[in-house]
Amino acid sequence: MNGKGRRWALPLIGLAGGLASGLLGVGGGIFMVPLLVALAGLSEHEAHATSLLAILPIAFVGAAVFAAGGQASFSLAALLALGSLAGAPVGARIMARLTEGTLKAVFGAAMIVVAVVLLLP
Repeated sequence: MNGKGRRWALPLIGLAGGLASGLLGVGGGIFMVPLLVALAGLSEHEAHATSLLAILPIAFVGAAVFAAGGQASFSLAALLALGSLAGAPVGARIMARLTEGTLKAVFGAAMIVVAVVLLLP
């Protein structure tokens, strides 16, 4: 973490990511990345990478709760995981090559596209 970081914000950012993950079924990164940049002082690249690491336990706990409630489909999750395991290293390599500004623009555009898709009937 760079020198201008504010560690006090990290548990609050984690709380926001955890709440988003459990409530919305997302990894939490959509909330954590902008907050890590704005409140913790991380660069875009640091925020994306740190968010991915933080999502591991968040996803595990959320998945366990949903699985215990019979709401998770293991067969569908396995199929999603196959594609995700192939796409994640490619995406990480691409992200590492992007400038801070480009990464921020790509992330923002992706959030807009997802929002529009969710609002469509």
